[in-house]
Amino acid sequence: MPVTMPDDRPEAPYLELLVRGAPAEAYERPVLRARADKASAELLAALERAKLLALRVRGELEGRRRREAELSALFETAHDLAGLRDLDAVLQAIVQRARSLLGTEVAYLTLNDPTAGDTYMRVTDGSVSARFQQLRLGMGEGLGGLVAQTARPYVTENYFDDPRFQHTHAIDAGVRDEGLVAILGVPLLLGSGVIGVLFAADRRARVFEREQIALLGSFAAHAAVAIDTAHLLAETRTALAELEAANEIIRDRSRVIERASDVHDRLTELVLRGGGVHDVADALAEVLSGSVEFLETDEAPAAAVDRSRADGHAVRDGEEDWVAAVSAGGELLGALVLRGHPRLDPMDQRTLERAAMVTSLLQLARRSAGEAEQRVRGELLDDLLDAPDREPRLLRERAARLRADLDTPHVVLAAGIEAPDTGTPAAGPGGAPGSGPGTTPGGGPGTAPASGPGGARASGPGGARASGPGGASGSRPGGVPGAGPGGGPGTAPAEDAAGRRRLWSAASHLAATRHGLAAARDGGTVLLLPLAEGDTADALARRTARQLGTAVHAAVTVGASAPVPAPAARPGDVAAGYAEARRCLAALRVLDRAGQGAAAEDFGFLGLLLAGTREGAPAGTGVQDFVHRTVGAVIDYDERRGTELIRTLDAYFAGGMSPARTKDALHVHVNTVAQRLERIGRLLGPDWQSPARSLEIQLALRLHRLASAVGY
Repeated sequence: MPVTMPDDRPEAPYLELLVRGAPAEAYERPVLRARADKASAELLAALERAKLLALRVRGELEGRRRREAELSALFETAHDLAGLRDLDAVLQAIVQRARSLLGTEVAYLTLNDPTAGDTYMRVTDGSVSARFQQLRLGMGEGLGGLVAQTARPYVTENYFDDPRFQHTHAIDAGVRDEGLVAILGVPLLLGSGVIGVLFAADRRARVFEREQIALLGSFAAHAAVAIDTAHLLAETRTALAELEAANEIIRDRSRVIERASDVHDRLTELVLRGGGVHDVADALAEVLSGSVEFLETDEAPAAAVDRSRADGHAVRDGEEDWVAAVSAGGELLGALVLRGHPRLDPMDQRTLERAAMVTSLLQLARRSAGEAEQRVRGELLDDLLDAPDREPRLLRERAARLRADLDTPHVVLAAGIEAPDTGTPAAGPGGAPGSGPGTTPGGGPGTAPASGPGGARASGPGGARASGPGGASGSRPGGVPGAGPGGGPGTAPAEDAAGRRRLWSAASHLAATRHGLAAARDGGTVLLLPLAEGDTADALARRTARQLGTAVHAAVTVGASAPVPAPAARPGDVAAGYAEARRCLAALRVLDRAGQGAAAEDFGFLGLLLAGTREGAPAGTGVQDFVHRTVGAVIDYDERRGTELIRTLDAYFAGGMSPARTKDALHVHVNTVAQRLERIGRLLGPDWQSPARSLEIQLALRLHRLASAVGY
């Protein structure tokens, strides 16, 4: 029933609610009642203020009660934890208190051994017999065995005269040795199971009262709790240790994962802002605390890269380096090399592999952009080959946009990929397998005469041009429609097309890095690469064959022309150079040198047949080059010294390489002939009389005489 207070004490109803501990909703009733009674506005406002204050006080009281309950629970918990001591000390104290309070001479405690299936003596107090202290009781044996088996207390006034127990010689001997007579045993119960027995015993007959049995049972209950608590604590410590070890592993993994995530974020940022492969290597080096380097295909350690590609993982290279292949679609694009890491965590190894994957994506993206540029490069090279009358100024402007300088010496190279396992050409310019160096004008070796140099577009001289790196859309010059030059029998068209695409892609990449040009042509690939000072066309051809072969994982044969001094100024020389390069390519295949690179100068006197005379070049240039390469050292020696070594060579070969006939022809002493031949050997090399060299020397001597006669 509500208590009515005077108007000047509006807080009174709320004090009563606070005393009663009323719920929060009860604090609205005084205000509602006052409104129902049409109380004044001042009273309603006062009641509202009193309600708010009362609710604040109630909240404070509730908080205090809650804190008091928490502190009480904390105190009880602390008291329980403080009571937990060493298990042996707790059990010893229980046994001592039991012996003291029951007034017995001996007290002891046995525990069950689940493994052995018996009970053993754990703690004794007042015992003097070592045999007794080492007793083990089988289930059901003696008084203790019976208690453990039945989970009930048992007492005997005289152990040896009590027939209820299964007496054994070992137990009876131990009890007799201790001198015990009256024994009381109660079980240590844990739930419904018995974990041991607590005993009180005298060395004389006595009767144990019911209260004493209950007291010993209480001690047994405390002992069971202590044992269980100790076991729980031991299990908890073990679990905590295992959790700590697991947590340490998790922390380590978390650090590694965090580092991997950092790498992923950095690599993603690099890709989004247009970074390159070297930016990826720098970011990876910072995260893995090592030196990371991206190597191109021809620079990477081949054995380690092959193992990485086969396993699909990063592999160790040497003692401290790790290599991850950068590849896509079966094509090797390079490798990431981590240096200075003798051991690499599996997660860090995975990080290196992910970086290699990102690098391959960057390489492919760069290649896609590069292919668009290379198509433009290919169109410029096609114009150089097909339209020699193009305005040089326009050619220079187009080349400048591609960062190419067509006013410096260049070399034209014809490249063809060889079919795997067979050694026959899969595709490429240079003639069908088995054809020798051609003698027909304007075409490749072993081909019918072409109407234009090197093969051209369908609208230009020389026949149809290939439509792209996949194969020819028309007919090659002097060939069969639909077949690229050099397409060997036994090679599937799909494999040919795939090989040509790989070759064109690799050649385009090489041309871009060398500031040159490349195009798919006549079923193969043609390149126009700048020739560095001091370099030769022959060396450039060998390097190009090696680089392209490594990139496409197949043998690539490369024929090279003699240097073209200024392609922009004389575009016709590029077309002539292409025809010469194709002849060199065909000669390499005919001479079983597939997979190599060479220029005409590498073929000895055969180079005369392979090298054509370009428009505007001095007449006999190829003959002069051959003569100079073969016997130029002897000619120069004669000119400097006024000797007759060339004349001696002529007489020596004319006389069947007989010194006697030579001295007769020259009218000199045979010793003079021997001395001259020795000098010639020093100038030409020790193998100058071998069949192959002697043939070249004799041809050079004849060409030298012919050139002198006709005024070359």
